[in-house]
Amino acid sequence: MTENTKLRLDKWLACARLYKTRGVALEAIKGGKVELNGSKPKSSKTLQVGDSLKVTQAHRRVTIKVMQILDKRGNAESAQQMYELIEEILNQRKPTADMALVGYREKGAGRPTKRDRRKIEQLDFHPITS
Repeated sequence: MTENTKLRLDKWLACARLYKTRGVALEAIKGGKVELNGSKPKSSKTLQVGDSLKVTQAHRRVTIKVMQILDKRGNAESAQQMYELIEEILNQRKPTADMALVGYREKGAGRPTKRDRRKIEQLDFHPITS
């Protein structure tokens, strides 16, 4: 891994392990899920140390500051050193009351699944009578 002073935004997002691949990072940038210093950038925009990023993912929204620019994807420890986490908001929704009207139910409530039925059948005890 070599340290640069500038790197393409999509490549850095993949190297920092915020997205699994560069292609996924590219789609996120095109979809407006990434903000660079308060504006919506193109994927070819060069990133520098000290830049601020807001990244929206399916499960969270993070605000980070770029601390290091590496051009190769490394392990998780080196990826975490590439940025400083400023803010993290998890997007874990709890079911609302109106979800019950559209068929939402808690896991384990209601009719057993096929797997549950098989487990019940295995537990079914029939004593031997002589």
